[in-house]
Amino acid sequence: MRFDFRPEGSGKDQMEEHIRNGERAVKRGVKKAGDGLKKDWRGQVVAAGLGRRLANTVRGAVFPPAQDSLRAAALVYVRPGGKRGASAAEVVDAHDRGVLIRNRSAGLVLAVPIGKHVQRMRGRRGQRITPGEWEQKTGKRLEYVPRKGKPPLLVDTGIPLRRLDSDSMSSKTTRYKRWERGGKKRARTWKPIFVLVPQVKLRKKMDLDRDSDKWIDRLPGLIVQNWKG
Repeated sequence: MRFDFRPEGSGKDQMEEHIRNGERAVKRGVKKAGDGLKKDWRGQVVAAGLGRRLANTVRGAVFPPAQDSLRAAALVYVRPGGKRGASAAEVVDAHDRGVLIRNRSAGLVLAVPIGKHVQRMRGRRGQRITPGEWEQKTGKRLEYVPRKGKPPLLVDTGIPLRRLDSDSMSSKTTRYKRWERGGKKRARTWKPIFVLVPQVKLRKKMDLDRDSDKWIDRLPGLIVQNWKG
């Protein structure tokens, strides 16, 4: 019995084909891992209650962008932005780590809005509204209310910021007093708008490293799935 083995094509051509298959498999596997990580990060942002708009700032890219490569890499990131207060990247990072927020000015406190309506209001350059800006926007007066053992409040007194000359009100106001406008008694309403605190601890709401580790573990299998032959 006689066997005759003859290679089809040159060894160089076969090796180059294997390399091309490997480059294609690595590029596709890396892209699928990057897309999966981007989707999971966006899901975490939405689940944390930060909204779909912020979730859409999570982007992905694969390098090299225009060709297959054995050294392909995926980058998943949060688009910086920053035109309206803190950038999207800073917001996501803060909720991922859980940070302590302090007032930049020593000796002052943070005025934290109370209620969703006030939290949605924006002041200069789209930043969170300040007590002074709230008064200007609403035309109402805020009053400082100390509380024993608790952070003080700034409350909506129901009194216009700019009262008419005919208005009268004692300089020492209490929640039980009434104010007059045009000779008519007006009952005062007290609605908390801001709570004054020296610092705020932002609770950790996400774990982005968890999803990153998950897709790193899946990457070898994704490369094998896309490797022809």
